[in-house]
Amino acid sequence: MKKGKKKISARARCEYKNGFSDNLKPLSPLDLSKVKSVNDLVTQMGKTSFGGRSIGEAADLLYKMAADRDCFVVLTLSGALTVAKMGLVICDLIDNGIVNAVVSTGAIMAHGFVESAGMSHFKYEGHLSDEQLYKGGYNRIYDTVELEKNLDDAEAIFKIILDDVDKDTLLSSRFLNERLGEYLAKNSKERGILKSAYTRKVPVYIPAFTDSELGLNLGIYNRRLKSKTKRAFAFDPFLDLEDFTKIIKKERVTGIFTVGGGVPRNWAQQVGPYLDIIQKRLKSGGYFKRYRYGVRICPEPAHWGGLSGCTYSEGISWGKFTPPGEGGRCAEVYADATIALPLITKAVLERLKITPTR
Repeated sequence: MKKGKKKISARARCEYKNGFSDNLKPLSPLDLSKVKSVNDLVTQMGKTSFGGRSIGEAADLLYKMAADRDCFVVLTLSGALTVAKMGLVICDLIDNGIVNAVVSTGAIMAHGFVESAGMSHFKYEGHLSDEQLYKGGYNRIYDTVELEKNLDDAEAIFKIILDDVDKDTLLSSRFLNERLGEYLAKNSKERGILKSAYTRKVPVYIPAFTDSELGLNLGIYNRRLKSKTKRAFAFDPFLDLEDFTKIIKKERVTGIFTVGGGVPRNWAQQVGPYLDIIQKRLKSGGYFKRYRYGVRICPEPAHWGGLSGCTYSEGISWGKFTPPGEGGRCAEVYADATIALPLITKAVLERLKITPTR
C-alpha cells in the first residue's frame, strides 16, 4: 500500500444503519384499496418511486404555492396543450386563483380561442395521408386535427376586435389577449383560458407573438390597412417585458409553474437577472429577485443541453432561483403533460377543497 493512502475495509454488519437514524424517509406500497380520490392517489404516489414520486412531490409544492397568500405564481405554457384538450385544466388553475400570470406560446392561445369560440378539434387516426389532409384543410398536430376553417373563422373575429381598437394604440400581447378574452366573455358561453384570464384580471403574455396564428392575423390586418394606404398598428414587445418586470418586482414571494419549456419558460425566468442587471448597470430601478418555488412538467432530458431540459439547479447559477439552503424548493416531473398536469391540478384542487367550475 502506498504511503499516506487510507485502507478501506469491508463494511461491518455492526456499522449498518436503519435509515431512520439518518433521517431517510420510508416509502410505502401504493394501496389502491385506500384510494378514494385523485388526491389520495397522488399523495400515495409521492411515497413511491420514479415518475410517480415526482408527481406526488410536484402536487405537494404546487399546493404550498397555492396556499401561500403571499406567493405570486407564474404559469408558463408550451406545446399543443389546448389542441390536446388541456384548456379547461388551465382554466381551473386561473379561475381558482392558483396562478396569477400566464406566459405562453401563441399557438396555445390561438387554438384555445378556437375551442372557446365553440369550434371543434378532431382525432387523427391515420387513414388520411398528410397530402390529403392539406388538400382538405386539415392541419395535423401529431394525433389531432385543427381545421383551416377554424383558423379562418378565428381570424374574422380577430378582425372585428381590432376594428374597435384606436389605430394610435401601441399594441402588446397582453393588450391583445385581454381584448380576445373580453370578446369571449361577452359572446361565448364556453369556458376558455383567455376568458378566464380576462374575468380574473390575470395577465397573459406571448413573448414570441409573431410565431403564432395570432401574430399572422395581426400581420394580415396590417397588410389590409396598408393596401388602403391607411396607418397600420405598431406592436412593441417591450411593453410586455416591462409590464411583467414591474409586476414581479413588487411581489414579495414568487413561484413558477412550468409546463413544457421553450421561450415562455425562459422569458418568465429571466425577470430576475433582468432586475439584477438593471440595478448593477443603471444603479436604480432594479432589484435582487429570484423565484422561491418552481414546479416543472417537461419530458426533455437535461443531457441534450437545451433550455427546455435545463434543471432548476442550473437556473440557480443564473440567479433565477433561490437555492435550497436559502429556502428555495423545486419539483421536476419528466412526464407527458397530458398525464401529469390533470393529476397534479386535481389533487391540489381537492386539497384546497375546491370543486372545479362547470
